[in-house]
Amino acid sequence: MDAIQQAFVIESRELLQMMEDNLLQMESSGGDAETINAIFRAAHTIKGGAGVIECNFIVEFTHVLENVLDEMRSGSITPDRGLIEVLLASSDHLTTLMGCVENEAEPDAEVNKTSDSLRVQLKQYLGKPVAASKEVVLNEPTVQSSGGGEMETDNWHISLRFGKDVLRKGMDPASFLRYLMELGKIISLTTLPDAIPNADEMDPESCYLGFEISYQSDADKAKIESVFDFVRDDCVVHIWPPHSKLADFIRSIESLPEDTLRLGEILIKCGALTQQELDQALNTQAESKEITAPVSQIGDVLVNQGAVTKDVVDAAVIKQSKVAEKKTLESQLIRVQASKLDQLIDLVGEMVIACAGANMLAHKSGETALVESTSVITMLVEQIRDSALQLRMVQIGETFTRFQRVVRDTSHDLGKDIDLVISGSEAELDKSVVEKLGDPLMHLVRNALDHGIESPEIRAAKGKPAKGTLRLNAYHESGSIAIEIIDDGAGMNREKIINKARERELIGANQTLTDNEIFGLIFEPGFSTADKVTNISGRGVGLDVVKRNITALRGSVEVESKEGEGSTFRIRLPLTLAIIDGFLVGVGNSSYVIPLSTVVECIELSEEERANSLNRQYINLRGEVLPFVRLREQFEVTEPGGKRENIVVVRFATQKVGLVVDELMGEFQTVIKPLGSIFKHIKGIGGSTILGSGEVALILDVQSLVALATVQQNRLQSTEMEKVRM
Repeated sequence: MDAIQQAFVIESRELLQMMEDNLLQMESSGGDAETINAIFRAAHTIKGGAGVIECNFIVEFTHVLENVLDEMRSGSITPDRGLIEVLLASSDHLTTLMGCVENEAEPDAEVNKTSDSLRVQLKQYLGKPVAASKEVVLNEPTVQSSGGGEMETDNWHISLRFGKDVLRKGMDPASFLRYLMELGKIISLTTLPDAIPNADEMDPESCYLGFEISYQSDADKAKIESVFDFVRDDCVVHIWPPHSKLADFIRSIESLPEDTLRLGEILIKCGALTQQELDQALNTQAESKEITAPVSQIGDVLVNQGAVTKDVVDAAVIKQSKVAEKKTLESQLIRVQASKLDQLIDLVGEMVIACAGANMLAHKSGETALVESTSVITMLVEQIRDSALQLRMVQIGETFTRFQRVVRDTSHDLGKDIDLVISGSEAELDKSVVEKLGDPLMHLVRNALDHGIESPEIRAAKGKPAKGTLRLNAYHESGSIAIEIIDDGAGMNREKIINKARERELIGANQTLTDNEIFGLIFEPGFSTADKVTNISGRGVGLDVVKRNITALRGSVEVESKEGEGSTFRIRLPLTLAIIDGFLVGVGNSSYVIPLSTVVECIELSEEERANSLNRQYINLRGEVLPFVRLREQFEVTEPGGKRENIVVVRFATQKVGLVVDELMGEFQTVIKPLGSIFKHIKGIGGSTILGSGEVALILDVQSLVALATVQQNRLQSTEMEKVRM
């Protein structure tokens, strides 16, 4: 039961997320039949799973929710904003109840109180149509009865032909009509004389009666068909559902649990066909096999017999194809625990290190065959590494989609009208990165909603559209992923930020800062320019945590803002935290690894440039000023270097800098090992790795080195400008 319970919780959380997405879609663009069916299927599946594990508190709550959704499917209730609010609250509450199941605990008094309150709110909609701003429109197909002509809208239609031997077997046709009167009401009855022969050929003991009956009843098809059980073998009866019920059959087909591929079973489950009608069609199909080579499809046989309409069969065929597609996809998928993937990545990392050691020994031995063999192994290990890392790659779209609810609820609380636009949702990154990205994104989104985007009145006064826009965008860039949170709000007031920073003594009274440095001040602990504190933001708590969490992921966050037009927060993160391709360099006796995705080119530092670089920290690279950092000076390397120096040009975001090293040692697969807390204060180091020789090499943090070189260059330019002025 533990395994079943765990599977139930995992599947239910996915269904609840899908339910929420569909409810939000219904609220924004109106609900069609497929959307409502998807919501109903989710609730129905959760209720069924809860019944399997005997979780009564979920079954009881979901039962009422399912009833409301069922009436929505039938068109008795049309969703308005109030009902969608209640359904969203019910979805949230089911998430809470799932937490109780996961913790193997009964709901406490507060949770039960919420359950009772939501049940009361849901029951208010049962049996009472709700006016909706956006109606659910269904195109109802026309149904033809056996006798021709359109069927009446609200009535069943029974096409009845008694066999010749009915009277001989003691059956009274009128008695069946009287029995029908007990289950409902015969609205109209037409007697068909088509089968009556000429008078001289008529047999007084034979029955030639046929009827077309318009019938009103609340009974289902199987119940009505049971009236003719005693005369089933001696009559032909076709029972057609009311015109308004046909859409129900089609919706019922679409909402069936996808656990069967048989057309007849689908039609029986939705109520459009009885088992006897299916058996009769199967017998007819079997007889056709013996007589002719081409065998009729069961759907065609059922339509020819008049058991169901072609519309219903077509809907069932579509359902059948969807089932087949889903079965095919499911057969290609398998759930794997994240911990098993982590263990696999760790083992692949150790294999990479061992392979590097073997490769180094092979080159030292000078054996050509051995070198070729280890080269092949190295290539295979690289492929295994890439495949293993790909297993943990997930699309960021799922993370973005979760913010639809946040934007909706927060904008309602703030009295703002804000539209969320998502792009780049197909961009992929490591699952471990995604899991740690949720909180920073949440802070930035809520800040944009609260401080960034103005109220509709203020926006209208500024000549902006009353509806604000928040954009979430993601794209790959230089071996990393960039995530943007863009709003079209008020933007940031540079002077206000500077004054606040001077007030808190974060900057000097006469200190001049660039835009990047000014906007970077908002990430200082406790820094806030909000005029008032709300329950959403404004206490100065959050942005410093955002930067700390992103830095812990070896990422960066930068801000662009234009007052009156909006702000952009741009997060850059590595695609994975486990294994990367690196470029190995040497400084003195020490080895360093530069992430290969950041390397642009390598150039030799000439004697003239070496002499000039003693007084300045930049070179002329093909007409472009390239600031650089000497790793020897940065890490205080005391061992003597060689006669030559090289510059590795690296790029981070839009900035390029040079890293001056003694030796270029080539590409190297790098397994990232975290540094201990004692080394966290060292700037420019992002981790460590183990070389094939067993030595430890430090992995450079290109982001911080780029920032360091940029600051040095800005200071140097400021000093030179002051000298010119003097």
